[in-house]
Amino acid sequence: MLRSLYSGISGLQSQQTMLDTTANNIANVNTVGFKSSSVEFEDTLSQTLSNPTTPTAGVGGTNGGQVGLGVRVAGVTKNLVEGSAQTTGDDKDMMINGDGYFPVSVNGRTEYTRDGAFSLDTAGNLVTADGGIVQGWPAVNGAVNNGGIPQGLNIRVGQMSQPQATSTATVTGNLPSDAANGTVLNRDITVYNANGAESQLSLAFTKTAAGWNVATSDSGGATAAQALTFTNGQLTAPTTVTSASGIAVNLAAATDYAGTTTAGISGQNGFAAGTLQSFTVSSDGTLQGTFSNGQIQPIGQVALATFSNPEGLVADGNSNFSASTNSGVAQYGVAGSAGFGSITGGALEQSNVDLSQEFTNLIIAQRAFQASARVVTTSDQILQQLDQLQSS
Repeated sequence: MLRSLYSGISGLQSQQTMLDTTANNIANVNTVGFKSSSVEFEDTLSQTLSNPTTPTAGVGGTNGGQVGLGVRVAGVTKNLVEGSAQTTGDDKDMMINGDGYFPVSVNGRTEYTRDGAFSLDTAGNLVTADGGIVQGWPAVNGAVNNGGIPQGLNIRVGQMSQPQATSTATVTGNLPSDAANGTVLNRDITVYNANGAESQLSLAFTKTAAGWNVATSDSGGATAAQALTFTNGQLTAPTTVTSASGIAVNLAAATDYAGTTTAGISGQNGFAAGTLQSFTVSSDGTLQGTFSNGQIQPIGQVALATFSNPEGLVADGNSNFSASTNSGVAQYGVAGSAGFGSITGGALEQSNVDLSQEFTNLIIAQRAFQASARVVTTSDQILQQLDQLQSS
């Protein structure tokens, strides 16, 4: 009699756990990066009423008799299926497509999350909603070394990018072969020194009876004119001239056809110092900064972490997880590489809770709870009848 009572009680306790889990899933239907959970049940030990026997020459074997003693929760597992994407338009928001977690530092302790709703604090740290500092690899002079241990990412709007001295310039276009002797075409472009200071590089193309000459002038002074040799309109020598300050001017694309004057300095490779204005996120987690000098350079890269058994992670609250003895040690890597998902900027991963399934589970758990309660009630009634028999 008591077996049925305690079996009913175990059913109440187990179904209560399923109700709690289902309620938590429904409550987090709008939680970014949330992973739903499900309850797994198993039966408890059974009481043996009779042992099995082996057949003999005159009597056949018999099966044992056992009565189950109820149910218990075997475990609560997480559904790690990726949630749907929601575009936010905020460049600081990030979503992992595939496997991986964002490592974040919370009070010096590394935790892991799928919630990519990041922002910047007053110190320029890239942080989660609860203040965890996102880990990655900062860029140094536009270069990211992602082979080291991840550290906190710091992004300060207004931070400087180093200038680059001009070392090359390029001339394109046509020098008219039918120009009058003595015609001078002056072409200028702004160039930069190692400190980012601006100066002018000037080219003077002069038409002579023999063809065209070119002379350079910049902050280092002027150079002597050099004759240009064209064959069938194509420059054959020299294809490069060097200014007084050492800037190599590439002339290979210049032509010498009649009737058109389009020659000019089309570009140079230097730039001044600039300040960070904004940034975007590429699929490998690189933060591409846009600077006031027009340059786009990496300012850091977000790290990802994977585990041999991600279901073994322990939920710490605030949408964060921590490693456990059964999850394995975190392996850090770059988004998009083998075993790591890619990152989408300006989007967030939504909860993977399926409301239709959760409502179904809610009904199942409720009915199972009611049935277990009926078992307890029935067992109590029988005990009352036994007690009345004893007292009569």
